[in-house]
Amino acid sequence: MLVLKAVIKKILAIVFSGMTMSEIFDLFLPTRQSAFVQRRRSLLILSRVRLVALTFAVLTPLWIPVDLVIFETTLAMYLAALRVMASIAFVLLALSFRGSDSVTVARWGLIWLLTIPTVFFLISHPLLAQFAINDPAQQVIAAGYAFLPFVMVAGLSVFPITALEGALLGLPLILAYFLTGVLGYQLLPFASHLGAQWLLLLLAMVATLAGMSQLHFMSQLVDQSSHDGLTRAYNRRVGEEMLVQQFVTAARSKIPLSLAFVDLDNFKSINDKYGHEEGDNALRIASTSLRKVLRRGDILIRWGGEEFIAVMPNTDPPGAAIAIARLRSAGLGMRPDGLPLTASVGVAERITDGIETWNELVERADQRMYAAKQSGKNRVIGCGDKVLAETAASEAV
Repeated sequence: MLVLKAVIKKILAIVFSGMTMSEIFDLFLPTRQSAFVQRRRSLLILSRVRLVALTFAVLTPLWIPVDLVIFETTLAMYLAALRVMASIAFVLLALSFRGSDSVTVARWGLIWLLTIPTVFFLISHPLLAQFAINDPAQQVIAAGYAFLPFVMVAGLSVFPITALEGALLGLPLILAYFLTGVLGYQLLPFASHLGAQWLLLLLAMVATLAGMSQLHFMSQLVDQSSHDGLTRAYNRRVGEEMLVQQFVTAARSKIPLSLAFVDLDNFKSINDKYGHEEGDNALRIASTSLRKVLRRGDILIRWGGEEFIAVMPNTDPPGAAIAIARLRSAGLGMRPDGLPLTASVGVAERITDGIETWNELVERADQRMYAAKQSGKNRVIGCGDKVLAETAASEAV
């Protein structure tokens, strides 16, 4: 027990070391991660679900000869049939959920992975309790059945999960173990069974903390590889992937999807007159201003140079106009010469513009941004090539 408590403290120190409160909350609730992290997490969970399921599909029937040697024939045959059915279920699970990156599908994969051994445990215990198990060798093998929930709870540590997911996934196994003791089907003395119950609870906590540590580490790696180092917006490679996903989702659900193409005005002159360091500062400030006015579910992508794309899911043209109005009200920061940093913006929306592909959505917004640039800069052109806002160069954006 003391060792497990020490392990919990050590993992807590590792998981939460140097983290902000927001990052800590991200490890407790499954809805706190970005859509990109969620997809990467789902792919990893499903790949490990299939690997574990395949491993159990192979190992589960290999124990049948041991049961036949140790237990009397009737009991051994019952257990063999149970093992064969469990192995078939694991095979089916290993062949399922291919090509999916859905968070919901990943959770169902985990649920089924834990459901199969839980059902096996709940059936095998009453079965073993019906037979006299007095031989020491039989007692040793029977005890192995008693510790199946421990194996499965410990297995949670290989999955990047949140605290809530760990609690919900481990609870059925803990309750199943408790139920066998309450109903008198435990294979250990009742006092030992209660002690093991406490040990199972601590093990579930350790496994969940280990899963949270994995999630934090994975989130950090994904964040570093997916964001532009200068502006902290998504880089183009990852941004394109996310845009494709958002477009497919919007088309499938028949919901609007707006996109704003933002190009900073006269940016080259900043680099030419004041140097690239000042240009980098202007990009950082502009990106920060854009992120502040966007919602949590919106996506900001650095498309290239001084160009940004803001993807706004489930947002119609009036909603996009409100977001752009907030940006123009807040401003994009100041140029080194003391003048406001301005931008030309083109807005397109999937349904209103009758767009069929994500490339066309970007192209339409890009054309409108170019039209805004050609017609005097520091203005917004939206759906239907309508000028949504225009401001004199001397005013703040």
